Amino acid sequence: MNTYLGIDLGGTKLLIGEVDEAGHVLRNKCYASGFLGQQEACDLIFRSVDDYVATMALPSCPPRAIGAGLLGRVDTERGVWEQIDPGRTLPVALASALASRYGLPAYIDNDVKSSTRAEMRWGAGRFTRDFVYVNVGTGIAAGAVVGGRLQRGGHYNAGEVGHTTVGVQVGTRCACGRSDCVETIAAGMGFDMCARLLQSQYPTALTIPAEGRVAVHDVYALARQGDALCVRLVANAADALARLVMNLVRMTDPDTVVLGGSVVADGYLLGQMQPLLQAETMRFVSHGVQLTTLDARYAGLLGAAAVAMEGVSQSAVAAKDE
Repeated sequence: MNTYLGIDLGGTKLLIGEVDEAGHVLRNKCYASGFLGQQEACDLIFRSVDDYVATMALPSCPPRAIGAGLLGRVDTERGVWEQIDPGRTLPVALASALASRYGLPAYIDNDVKSSTRAEMRWGAGRFTRDFVYVNVGTGIAAGAVVGGRLQRGGHYNAGEVGHTTVGVQVGTRCACGRSDCVETIAAGMGFDMCARLLQSQYPTALTIPAEGRVAVHDVYALARQGDALCVRLVANAADALARLVMNLVRMTDPDTVVLGGSVVADGYLLGQMQPLLQAETMRFVSHGVQLTTLDARYAGLLGAAAVAMEGVSQSAVAAKDE
């Protein structure tokens, strides 16, 4: 059985695991990450993979390849991690470094593009060649698949749709320099920002911690009970996300929109935004807006494995053509 070692680097954790070609997560181990620069993140990846290999007893038949899903801009063809964000820019040839250290082919990609690749292989891509995957987690980003091809852009920055404004005016300030970007309203960071901004205007039982972020599942639970602040937060997020989806539909003409990420995983926010999707705009989205069928806990890990699988396949084709 062929397996692939996936590395999923997120904002709060690093997940490493083995995945087979059917998309089954065989084993995995989680490591804490946090706000890191690129060199620090690379050091964490190496230490964690070393630990995984030492403690998880890889089978006698080693993985065929390594795949990594990373925050920020990634030149997947050259295997270079270009940057996490403008303030954390240190191009690293991570694919070759992984390959050299572990003696396996290694491939890298952006985290949301990696998850989109998992959708292409095991999710929506099984029945459509034109879909948009929108990941709503700590931030918001998307992968657009048009005619079976994942769109990347000239600088590997396509899909950063969290940094668009959608007409929902709350008064948040985004790190990108704009006001009321959709991820400052509808992502995990957005729920926290908006809760702090609006708490004096609405009575609430929501706990707003001095450190760390507001728990989105607490917001949903209280909104169901009629908590004024939480009802407002959910209404703003649903409106913002619905507008984003409709804008993406107008841009790429998909027949399917897939939502993934921790903020939408339980389906509550999707239920709130569905009535806000205008029929005229959505008329060609024949499969509608749906939650990913992939396990939300492992979407990034599956994506990283999909990066490895596709890298192996493309390398084999290139070798045959030589």
